[in-house]
Amino acid sequence: MNLSPTFEITQSIITVSELNRNVKTVLENNIPLIWVNGEISNLKRYPSGHWYFSLKDADAQVRCVMFRHKNRYLDWQPREGMQVEVLALVTLYEARGDYQLNIETIRRAGLGTLFEAFERLKKQLEKEGLFDIARKQQLPAFPRQIGIITSPATAALRDVITTLQRRMPPLPIVIYPTPVQGKDAGKNIASAVATASTRHECDVLILCRGGGSIEDLWAFNEEIVARAIAACSIPIISGIGHETDFTIADFVADKRAPTPTAAAEMASPEITELKQQLNRLHQKLHHAIARQIENRMQKIDLLAHRHTHPGERIQNQLLQLQHLQERLNSFITRQLERKSWTLSTYQQHILFIRPELVRLTEHHKRLSERLNQACAYRIETMTTKLQHQQMQLTQLNPQTILNRGYSITYSSQGTVVRNANQIHTGEKIQVKFAQGHVDAAVTKTNRKNSETK
Repeated sequence: MNLSPTFEITQSIITVSELNRNVKTVLENNIPLIWVNGEISNLKRYPSGHWYFSLKDADAQVRCVMFRHKNRYLDWQPREGMQVEVLALVTLYEARGDYQLNIETIRRAGLGTLFEAFERLKKQLEKEGLFDIARKQQLPAFPRQIGIITSPATAALRDVITTLQRRMPPLPIVIYPTPVQGKDAGKNIASAVATASTRHECDVLILCRGGGSIEDLWAFNEEIVARAIAACSIPIISGIGHETDFTIADFVADKRAPTPTAAAEMASPEITELKQQLNRLHQKLHHAIARQIENRMQKIDLLAHRHTHPGERIQNQLLQLQHLQERLNSFITRQLERKSWTLSTYQQHILFIRPELVRLTEHHKRLSERLNQACAYRIETMTTKLQHQQMQLTQLNPQTILNRGYSITYSSQGTVVRNANQIHTGEKIQVKFAQGHVDAAVTKTNRKNSETK
């Protein structure tokens, strides 16, 4: 166990709160949960439900606290001067600086040996396969007779019988009496289980006992009882103690119930529920049979309707053929009448529009003459306009102007010279005539006359 501090020694000054907090951390981090044996002293039970006391021996003592949410599950009450064993966390109550034990669970001194024996036997039997689910027997859904293995003087027997009579009054019950506590209780329980198995007069067995301490229930932790349960040819339900109590018999039994009453409920069907289930099945069967009968009746009616005499079938087919022929004749007659009416309508329409043909022909002739005249006039007008535009284009054509004796002068850059200011003395120019052109050089310019003009 390493009790070295988790903080380094420095020259800094700390407060008392910091000191106590560090000491608490050292204790809790370095000392695991441990079992401590001692005598209870100065036991106080506060209204909050928490217990405070000291645990002492001949030479020393230590403060202890067991909080309400931990002690509420104990089925016995510690007393002053009682020798106990506690599983506790070593810690420090910071506000007072008191070193104390926070107790997780507590048991009377000497029970540790029983727990060790319990765990040792449990591991041995588990290794042998006595707890395997594969070897456990199924409970019968409708037992014909139930056996109860317990002491006739226990309240558990009365609870089981009351529950069985409430759930299934006609169900026979066989009691195999045996002591369930005290000396040789384990041998007696094993003997009762073997007797019930040999007689084989029941379909299921209930092994039950009321609640108690581990010493009170110890008979059900003996190896002889566990092996008797495993060898029993009848399914066994264990209903021993309270829901939090576990014994070796619970692990070996085919089913484990939390209480004797729950074991009785697990072993027996509930008569009221069975009656309701039977009524539901009866109604379901009645409805199913009724539907089957109705389906068969409907099928018979359908077959009877389909079953007709051959002569009657031929007669029906002849009547159907005659009906179809009448419908065909009627259809042809209606078609002829409709076509005749359409033809007559067309003839009357032709006779009505025939006198209009002469008038329409004359009107068409007049329209043709007017169209020809309009086209001729339009052509003549467009021709005159085209000739006028050709004359205008001819007059605007530069070649025509050149033909009248004019010429066009170009500068050395190829631009048309319109003003004497555009050229200078000695500059090359080109003069274009109606026929050909000449290249010349400017010897003199008259800019004034050019500007005056």
